[in-house]
Amino acid sequence: MADTAGPDRDRAGWAPLFAAWLVALLASLAVLFVGEVMGQTPCNLCWFQRAFMFPLAIVLGVAALCTDTAIWRYGLPLAVGGLLVAGFHSLLYLGVIPERITPCTEGGVSCTSADMTILGGLPLPLLALAAFGAIAVLLFIARSRNPT
Repeated sequence: MADTAGPDRDRAGWAPLFAAWLVALLASLAVLFVGEVMGQTPCNLCWFQRAFMFPLAIVLGVAALCTDTAIWRYGLPLAVGGLLVAGFHSLLYLGVIPERITPCTEGGVSCTSADMTILGGLPLPLLALAAFGAIAVLLFIARSRNPT
């Protein structure tokens, strides 16, 4: 029986891993741009999302560099945690959850204000939800291509 592990198998999982790192890196750079260059103060929920996204940019970058598809064991909990916070934040932004039950209005920016959009109306909470969702899906793909 032939050994199915090896360089070809590792390369198959590298592409989605690299893509997940790019999503995390771009999301991290985007929130830094919005906060530091555009001067938009992040709300409390944005801070929690950053706490999940920034480590993902680092660990996924190292994993992509080393072609370590086993990173899904560590990256997926970060992506799912961020996905949960971003999901709550998106529901709040869309008005499904009333704003009065969130800490966003206590000393932070309101999650439903116009400041929560970039590039002509793209809502930051929904972009964060898409980024965390894409990272989670890409990690599942990387895992399925090299289930070590």
